[in-house]
Amino acid sequence: MSDAPERLDLQSLDIAEEKRQELLDIFPEVRTEDGKIDFERLKLALGETVDAGRERYGMTWPGKADCFKTIQSPSLGTLRPCPEESVNFDTTENLIIEGDNLEVLKLLQKSYLGKVKMIYIDPPYNTGNDFIYPDNFSESLQTYLEYTGQVDTEGRKFGTNTDSDGRFHTKWLNTLHTRLYLARNLLRDDGALFISIDDRELDNLRKLVAEIYGEENALATFVWQKKYSRDNRPTVGTVHEYIVLVTKNSESFARARNLLPPSEESTRVYRNPNNDPRGRWRPVPLTAQAGHATASQFYEIVSPSGVVHTPPEGRCWGVSEDTFKQMRAQGRIWFGKDGSSQPNLIRYLTEIEGFVPWTWLPSTEVGHTDEAMKELYSLLGKDADFETPKPTRLLRHFVQIATNAAEDELVLDFFAGTGTMADSLLQQNKHDGGNRKFILVQLPEPTGGGNYSTIAEITKERVRRVIKKLDEEETGKLPAGLPQDRGFRVFKLAESNFTPWNASLPEDPDALVSQLELHVDHIRDDRTQDDLLYEILLKSGFPLTTKVEPLTMEGRTVYSVADSALFICLERELTLELIRAMAARRPERVVCLDEGFAGNDQLKTNAVLIFRDKGVAAFKTV
Repeated sequence: MSDAPERLDLQSLDIAEEKRQELLDIFPEVRTEDGKIDFERLKLALGETVDAGRERYGMTWPGKADCFKTIQSPSLGTLRPCPEESVNFDTTENLIIEGDNLEVLKLLQKSYLGKVKMIYIDPPYNTGNDFIYPDNFSESLQTYLEYTGQVDTEGRKFGTNTDSDGRFHTKWLNTLHTRLYLARNLLRDDGALFISIDDRELDNLRKLVAEIYGEENALATFVWQKKYSRDNRPTVGTVHEYIVLVTKNSESFARARNLLPPSEESTRVYRNPNNDPRGRWRPVPLTAQAGHATASQFYEIVSPSGVVHTPPEGRCWGVSEDTFKQMRAQGRIWFGKDGSSQPNLIRYLTEIEGFVPWTWLPSTEVGHTDEAMKELYSLLGKDADFETPKPTRLLRHFVQIATNAAEDELVLDFFAGTGTMADSLLQQNKHDGGNRKFILVQLPEPTGGGNYSTIAEITKERVRRVIKKLDEEETGKLPAGLPQDRGFRVFKLAESNFTPWNASLPEDPDALVSQLELHVDHIRDDRTQDDLLYEILLKSGFPLTTKVEPLTMEGRTVYSVADSALFICLERELTLELIRAMAARRPERVVCLDEGFAGNDQLKTNAVLIFRDKGVAAFKTV
């Protein structure tokens, strides 16, 4: 520490700087004298793996370079708590965030980096009528504030992306690229991303995720049968959509991926034609490819009816003769009803631990669009008009693949729509005793009328009613006696609670005086203490659901974050006694309002020295 406290960085994570530091950690020899990267040295370090040619396979479109500028541009927004719209605000670890998901994803980078196990999104399909995010990303927060009426000036509005627009695909790619890039940072190494899409942009989406996540991590494309009845009106009836599966690291995901529990559909082939007391079973061919077979796998088998069987050409028996004799003695071999067919292994249903996920998703197993609409209407009535909800069975299918009931894993949906993901997660938690958490992000897109003015209102109300319904059905206790998390905290995107220094103002005396006054008293008039608390929490790298305990010291309030990992003091009049009392608790870090020192530089210097003497790692002001 110097003799002056550091200033708390009110910007979201600097993505470009983070990547530079990662590169320098791997290749310290490419660091220049001023801490930058020498690309010529980097080429030498990488050797022949550098492709210096101009022509190479890849994906490009107008505005792609601007996407990276957008990603690298930190957000100066904040997330304001709304306890009055929440359920169990003080205890829940679930979040519903109302705002532009690009800004929200930036704000989550510090606190949720590498912490999300699963992401599911149902983004705009680019049908020509989809509500689309602004094409000019440089003013994303400003555009959002204007759109939601938080500022008075006229500006760009969100709108539809029509197919007559010359930048039809470009706008969609810009929207998805920035968000998918930022989402990757939030995933755990064994995490997975599921993206719903239809034919219009499937090809572009697959290329996009392969570029951002790596081709080896673009694992599969599920085909979902969304309709179960025929429609003779179109030229060709479309009855399916796709869900693209992408991983952060395919090998880590493969180790973490779950088998699916047997369903009625998947176990239909298990029968019991011979009334076996051990239950239902299915015959499995006993032959195998002969390429790596040993001599012990070539022998004659005589069926009960006397028919002699040898392996077909190019194949062998899957087990040695000794093993076969043991299996036959155990009643594990089936020769057909007449006792003369080629031998098959009997595999019992009770031996099945689960099934590897398939890419074919029939509506009988995971639901369909009609089911999804009925689920929504049953909770909110037909006034909650939303054209493309997904059935909860579909999302629960992916939750079972990618998450574990035994761990409090985090699931993110930043195109939340009506809140189907939260509904699905709460249902799955009830089913298997899990306690998975969710973060939903939804733009307050107008609905066009009815009881719900925006899609975000539908999101919140649906989750409220799901919680109420589940609570009414049972007590909500886990087998171990731990309560399931049935609640959510609402936060809303807004400009920072602290007015930043504006270097673009005219350099005249009046403007300078005005700016200096703002710098002294730079907290916006309409902001509460909770607003300040959660912004400092988020921008200090703590999740929004971190335990915060108010402590009383010298008659003032100090907030202890994560059991003294951070002290936040929002008092407007700091005293030496209060500073000594905080230091005596030996927190790891301390943040105070700069306004609290009231221009007393001596008190500020003493605070630095006192905290340093007590081993406080960082003391910052805001």
